[in-house]
Amino acid sequence: MTAKIGRTVAESTPEWPQAPRPPKGAPNILVVLFDDVGFSDFGCYGSPIRTPTIDRLAAEGLRYSGFHTTAMCSTTRAALLTGRNHHSVGVGCLANFDSGYPGYRGKIAREAGTLPEMLRPHGYRSYMVGKWHVTPLTETGPSGPFDGWPLGRGFDRFYGFMDAETDQYSPELVRDNTPVPAPGTYESGYHLTEDLVDQSIRYLADHVADAPDTPWLLWLAPGACHAPHQAPAELIRSYDEVFKDGWDVERERRLARQKALGIVPPDTRLPPPNDGVRPWDSYAPDEQRLFTRLQSAFAAMLDHADRHLGRLVDFLERAGLREDTLILVLSDNGASQEGGPQGFVNAMGPFNFRGEPMAEKIARIDDIGGPDTHSNFPQGWAMASNTPLKRYKQNTHGGGIRDPLVVSWPKRIPARGEVRERFAHACDLVPTLLDLIGIEPPQTVQGVAQAPLEGESFAASLTDPAAPPRKAAQYFEMFGHRGLWQDGWKAVAFHPPGTPFEEDRWELYRLDRDFSETEDLAQAEPGRLAAMVDDWWRIAEACKVLPLDDRFGPRFAENAARFHGARRRFVFHAGMGHLPTDVAPDVRARTYRIEAEVRLQGGEAGVLIAHGDATSGYSLYIQDGRLKHTLNIGGEKTTAVSDRPVPAGATRLGVVSRRVGEGPERTFTLTIDGAPAGEVTATTGFHTLISWSGLDIGLDRGSPVADYAAPFAFTGALRKVTVSMDEDQALDGEAVGAAEMARQ
Repeated sequence: MTAKIGRTVAESTPEWPQAPRPPKGAPNILVVLFDDVGFSDFGCYGSPIRTPTIDRLAAEGLRYSGFHTTAMCSTTRAALLTGRNHHSVGVGCLANFDSGYPGYRGKIAREAGTLPEMLRPHGYRSYMVGKWHVTPLTETGPSGPFDGWPLGRGFDRFYGFMDAETDQYSPELVRDNTPVPAPGTYESGYHLTEDLVDQSIRYLADHVADAPDTPWLLWLAPGACHAPHQAPAELIRSYDEVFKDGWDVERERRLARQKALGIVPPDTRLPPPNDGVRPWDSYAPDEQRLFTRLQSAFAAMLDHADRHLGRLVDFLERAGLREDTLILVLSDNGASQEGGPQGFVNAMGPFNFRGEPMAEKIARIDDIGGPDTHSNFPQGWAMASNTPLKRYKQNTHGGGIRDPLVVSWPKRIPARGEVRERFAHACDLVPTLLDLIGIEPPQTVQGVAQAPLEGESFAASLTDPAAPPRKAAQYFEMFGHRGLWQDGWKAVAFHPPGTPFEEDRWELYRLDRDFSETEDLAQAEPGRLAAMVDDWWRIAEACKVLPLDDRFGPRFAENAARFHGARRRFVFHAGMGHLPTDVAPDVRARTYRIEAEVRLQGGEAGVLIAHGDATSGYSLYIQDGRLKHTLNIGGEKTTAVSDRPVPAGATRLGVVSRRVGEGPERTFTLTIDGAPAGEVTATTGFHTLISWSGLDIGLDRGSPVADYAAPFAFTGALRKVTVSMDEDQALDGEAVGAAEMARQ
């Protein structure tokens, strides 16, 4: 029918556009993407951690033992969302910086459409809940730009956080394109995982009410189990007995379970301990008790997430959606090495040169997992998480890139509890889903011609254990670490930062006979290795991997300097919302001044400006009638208190921070109407990191930086706050890089 417009309705013919219709049998899709969960951490992959929901899904479907990721979070997300290699789409490394090269923009290119953008023309509604982290963090402020946010890349609704991590009790949340406060606090029993599942259920309940015949995609990416490891205290303590024997024993136990479960071949061997991991028995009993509790916090965080995932699966069953919902549960990379040899109770201090002595860690053992901690476990436990694989997240050996993948679809997958050994990669997910739905990738998205998909569908393997293996070779690269999988063989090179790339030693493994990469065949097969290395360079050039860059610190420091440019003055008017830390004033290692314009009548109290949270940050506020400024470095607080009460007629309240010499020491001078009003000297300061929590004006909306009850909103009239910075910043690029890498 063609519309006809006449002079009157009687002479006209109406027409209604046909709404997009999904292909017959198109399933609902639930992707559950865990963070920093190692190959063996799900119960159905060999762990003693209680994951009954995931285990049930595996028993009702499949587990893949050859699924691979990209070794980091932003990069795996880019590959999963686009069906292309992460360098090819501009996310060769992290969303935290733009290196100035095509493969390293930190933002998904427009010629790489995302899964929700591909599904929209076919009638799907798409919902994203949880961690995003594929938008440059300098573009996550209140003015965007929003074209790289979830709604700008095809999702219809978004509720979650933009950064690599967030505090689970006071998260920096966004709904669609707007920052919003968390709907609860630690004191009220709030935890982000529960909130994310609540929102997931709401989105699906709304969907069923409004469009029950329309398929949906729900992308659920909890913060678990990225640091900070935070979970209910009683759940944490319940795992102390489970892990008291240490990581060496735990590796052996997990490998035995994996063999019994059929996850690894019967002849699989454990590789030697990773570099720098000491035997468990070499530590004193109190140290072992601390390390056990840090691991218990990680385990409890995963257990807690599984319990709430169970609520979502239960909802699918009650709503009659379970049978025709394809569920995929996976992790974005291997377990994290960022906890270092001894782990952290609060990592914020050490990243600003305030050490965390063992005695202090042990004294705070019962705080672990709580609202004033930023805990991460020691590398020995990360090694156990990755059993039986070498190394960790960031690396291209198995421990960094081989991850669990559980697939369940009762209506279409007849398998119940089977294991698939087939190699698959994160960029294979989109081609697989399009194959299952029965649609082709679009030639254009929003008028932009699309690059071809680089992944390869593994849909046939869902129903056929003997399906053909992956044909194409798959490269890996992260921070100069490199690898290539090809026909069951793997060439891999570990790259020590700062050393010449040409000095890296390439290893060669036959993965179909050596699951855990324990028998290096480089000398036995020099021709094969040389050919694979040549192939790596060829593929790397085609996929925009070059130039190789192992400079952690300079990339982060240069990005911050380039973003702020010559700007040294920031004006924040009352009424503004939350400002992410990457776009807030960069007061690290420099002299700066903060001044608030107020109108007082006497008796006012509250926060004028606060940046950070209970683990690290600064705050300028009035309390007990006096002006105060607190510097919080890893929980160690230095507070300047005005030498006189704030008078009712004061209009300008401020603080001046000055560096003392070249070290971390600095003075903080309070000012009332421009006149000095008290001073304190701090032996520490922000040198590499202010906080992972952002900046607020007129309140402190997260866990409190100083000794007051958040949000401690200012009760007077606050007009604006001005931050002015001198040009004496002296950042240590490598230290900045180390701090930022712990954030990923």
